[in-house]
Amino acid sequence: MADTHDHLTEFLTGAGWAKASRTSLAGDASARRYDRLRKDSGETAVLMMTGLTEAASLEPFQRIARHLDRNGLSAPRSIAEDPDHGFLLLEDFGDLIFARMMHDDPKTEAPLYNAAVDVLAHLHSVQAPAGVSTFTPTQMAEFAAIVFDWYVPGANAPIEAKQAFTDELTRLLSLVETDRPVLALRDFHSENLVWLPDRNGIRRVGLLDFQDAFLCHPAYDLASLLRDARRDPKPALIQPLTDRYIRSSRAHPEDLNRAVAVYGAQRNLRILGVFARLCQLQGKPHYVGMMPRVWRHLSTDLSHPDLTTLRNIVLAALPEPTEDFRTRMKARCAAAPVP
Repeated sequence: MADTHDHLTEFLTGAGWAKASRTSLAGDASARRYDRLRKDSGETAVLMMTGLTEAASLEPFQRIARHLDRNGLSAPRSIAEDPDHGFLLLEDFGDLIFARMMHDDPKTEAPLYNAAVDVLAHLHSVQAPAGVSTFTPTQMAEFAAIVFDWYVPGANAPIEAKQAFTDELTRLLSLVETDRPVLALRDFHSENLVWLPDRNGIRRVGLLDFQDAFLCHPAYDLASLLRDARRDPKPALIQPLTDRYIRSSRAHPEDLNRAVAVYGAQRNLRILGVFARLCQLQGKPHYVGMMPRVWRHLSTDLSHPDLTTLRNIVLAALPEPTEDFRTRMKARCAAAPVP
């Protein structure tokens, strides 16, 4: 720990920020930590610190940031970096987080979501950068199957249900798979979007947390935005926002709506598993409180007629996150052995 402190002090000194005050910012579900630095002059920056096991994520973060900037979008510029120790000093986009703005002033919800959809349509219209990973339908189904490993314990779901689930989700993902994948930022939602009023057009939307970007169907990030684990967009906005994307991208309406349902289901099933793991393995019970919203979004996804078989498998194997279920889940927080 002392070595880490010494390395950080050396890094900040070299960058000219050693005397700045530090305030912790809300982090994400990873081991990354974010602090806001403020100089006496009022100038600010954001310090991103990764665990040593995640230090390699700095390079993809910067590579994707450069790609976004080159293509007319707003990603935080890098001020200084120390990839060997997992430190990155970034431009500070401020506190106008979409989720907070919509909470404080509900009238901003429609225009902010419209701006976010416009960003996606533009991002998907440009060629993705080289060297970005892609995943097969089988891999994506296996990512979602984590729900059987962490969310299900105590519900006695048979192993046959997990296999049937993986097979059916793989089939659905294969059905909607595109031969023209786009860059998916992966966590494109209201807490990773920042309003930048001093900029113009789509650059007014600041983008955060994209180091895990990969190549996927255009519906993936649209599902991430509209099926947000942290807040519920007004139901009346969902289809107009989808239609806005369809008009901008010239996507086929029926195909896009099916793909949003499939990728939404994949995401929300995985999120349930990840939230359960964060509780049981890392002692973070507040994620359990988000499960009912994720379940509602999942129910919306599974209501699509093409997902009937998956719906039957899921409802037979996975319990709804009722209050009693969540209480029992929280009782297992930090109780799971570290692998």
